[in-house]
Amino acid sequence: MYQLSPENRLSKVEAGFPVSHLDVERLLPEWRWLCPDKMQLLARNGFGDLFLCTDCGEVYWLDAGGGKCTQIAASEVEFRASAAMKETRELWFAEADKEAAALRGLIPNADQCIGFPIPLVFKERGTGNKPYLVDLYEGVSFLGDLHRQMRDVNDGEKVRLHIRPEPK
Repeated sequence: MYQLSPENRLSKVEAGFPVSHLDVERLLPEWRWLCPDKMQLLARNGFGDLFLCTDCGEVYWLDAGGGKCTQIAASEVEFRASAAMKETRELWFAEADKEAAALRGLIPNADQCIGFPIPLVFKERGTGNKPYLVDLYEGVSFLGDLHRQMRDVNDGEKVRLHIRPEPK
């Protein structure tokens, strides 16, 4: 089994959003259709995206808003090196968007992320789609369930949402 390196583990990333207290097994149930392997949580961003490491050491970016899980590094060392580059941090951690949200008073705590009333995957989200703070577990779970239900929908195809309570 791959073990995360102990020395200052992702100190730059963790400084903004600590992950050591988070339970990856609570974050991933609605994403197991896309991420079936056992994974460890390395980092996260302010919008609920997760950076996960497999037992083999490969690092994946779970893009919660886009509904994709992409390998971004062959190892934690490679991930850390890439995360040190400004362009990569912007891509992965959306630092400019996070700073813009902070200027509007949206500063997630360790258990929150920034969410949107109309998920970003929808074209109709428009300019009135004001971000808000949401519990990280709830936001990530909701998006995983939504993307699972839409996994066979083609890009640009219209969908109709029917909100129903979960069957018991």
